[in-house]
Amino acid sequence: MKVVITGGAGFIGQRLARSLLQRGRLTAPDGGEAGIDEILLYDVQVPAARPSWADERVVLRAGDISDTGEVASLIDRDDISVFHLASVVSGGGEKDFDLAMRVNLTGGLNVFEACRARAKKGAGLPRVVFASSIAVFGGSAMAPVVGDHAKQTPQTTYGITKSICELLVNDYTRKGFFDGRSARLPTVIVRPGKPNAAASSFVSGLFREPLNGEVCKIPVSEDTVMPLLGYRSIVDGFIALHEADGAALGDDRAVSLPSFTVTVGDLIDALRRVAHDRKLGEIVFEPDPFIQKICDGWPKDASYERATKLGLPKDASLDAIVENYIEDFL
Repeated sequence: MKVVITGGAGFIGQRLARSLLQRGRLTAPDGGEAGIDEILLYDVQVPAARPSWADERVVLRAGDISDTGEVASLIDRDDISVFHLASVVSGGGEKDFDLAMRVNLTGGLNVFEACRARAKKGAGLPRVVFASSIAVFGGSAMAPVVGDHAKQTPQTTYGITKSICELLVNDYTRKGFFDGRSARLPTVIVRPGKPNAAASSFVSGLFREPLNGEVCKIPVSEDTVMPLLGYRSIVDGFIALHEADGAALGDDRAVSLPSFTVTVGDLIDALRRVAHDRKLGEIVFEPDPFIQKICDGWPKDASYERATKLGLPKDASLDAIVENYIEDFL
């Protein structure tokens, strides 16, 4: 079978592809288990050469996810699954509404329609895993703890597009167009490389830069609260959600992944515990009202009972997440 990962050249997309290569098999549209013979990594930009961890099953392709015909050409087999990760992130979406709508909403519709066109009677339905976000929650009436059944009143364009796509996944599944699942992500840590345009990018930077001996600038207050989860569990959660029994998901296909709720101060404490004798770069607080406002509008805590029942993974601790990053990248 073929697996398409949109946003596949990104950090999580590549980690997911590596895990799928190691796993070798997934549940196919006909309900049986099938070997993976192709993984297509599709993104606006891709590496010039196949990554060192990848074998001949991995194909890289650059393109524009808002191009309907191009996206349709990606979904070119009946024995296919799609992990739809491509997205303009939170801070970038707030600064460029039109780009967020074009990539997140039009791009999502293109993926969903392409999968719908592949659904065949008697051949089963393609499984589609959509990367959503807890940014779907927000607003003045937001509860202190949001769960899978909380009302969605997002306060960012990014969150709006994620919420709309969650509903579309539910309805396309209800109509029998594909077998969809939405993974509602907390902040993902620790991302290597350079900071991105996500409002939460500083959370990874808080670990990444000091561990590299570099200065890290934090744009929010030390008591800022947010749920988060490590990248290993995010990837394992995507795969587990893909493999979950559709009957167990029911008519609401969106599942909040397990998370830890911490303050920025908690993150700094964890860094210092795990660093041991490493000499750390300085952490400097430089308030940015734009970033602080976005973070203040996000949930402060999240429950994840459905994810637990489905067996979706959670890291052992915040310290373990940082230790994984050191092991994998340092």
